[in-house]
Amino acid sequence: MLLKLSHISKRYQLGDITITALDDVSLQVDNGEFVAIMGPSGSGKSTFLQVASMLARPTAGVIRLKDKDVTRYNEVERAKLRNREIGFVFQQFNLLPRTSALDNVALPLVYANLPRQEHRRRSRNMLEQVGLADRLINTPAQLSGGQQQRVAIARALVNDPSLIFADEPTGNLDTVSGQEVIDLLKKLHSQGKTIIMVTHEEEIAGKAERLIRFLDGRIVDDAPTLQPPSSKKNN
Repeated sequence: MLLKLSHISKRYQLGDITITALDDVSLQVDNGEFVAIMGPSGSGKSTFLQVASMLARPTAGVIRLKDKDVTRYNEVERAKLRNREIGFVFQQFNLLPRTSALDNVALPLVYANLPRQEHRRRSRNMLEQVGLADRLINTPAQLSGGQQQRVAIARALVNDPSLIFADEPTGNLDTVSGQEVIDLLKKLHSQGKTIIMVTHEEEIAGKAERLIRFLDGRIVDDAPTLQPPSSKKNN
């Protein structure tokens, strides 16, 4: 077991109204799984991603990562955990606009207080792995959308995280670039990476091994996709 959520609820107060974004959600994700999350707008899928990735706190329930209860970690502990164990890929890329691809990828290593020489070595290696060895010094404005997303994926991987969360990773990309990003995620999965991906596209979700559907803050379906299991390498 890598990640386990037990009876998770998340409620927001909007004036006198209580909004329930997640309602008694329980699930487990094992090492090496590729999980897709789907649901209509307002179904709870984005809130689930925020809570599961330690970006937001649940109102109730327990979160365990690597069999350790991390629910009540303080903000400093949560930040350290995210930087060490979790990689993020966002729809909007979230790259620093005036910073090279190499230095964008190195950001998690800066926060981890690693030597600059190690930053550059690891970052260069990650960019090579995502097919951008010839774009090290380019800024985001000098890259296509697909290339920017690959830089974001390299940044998510540079600390060798246990778990990658991808929030609509193809949402801002054309069809060709989107397929390239999904192919890269599938390649990472085949190498043993654990991936949880939110998407609104059925075709993209079908690339995962497991599909979880949300509706009104609850899981209404959790089943394997028709995608054949990959032959994953052990971590």
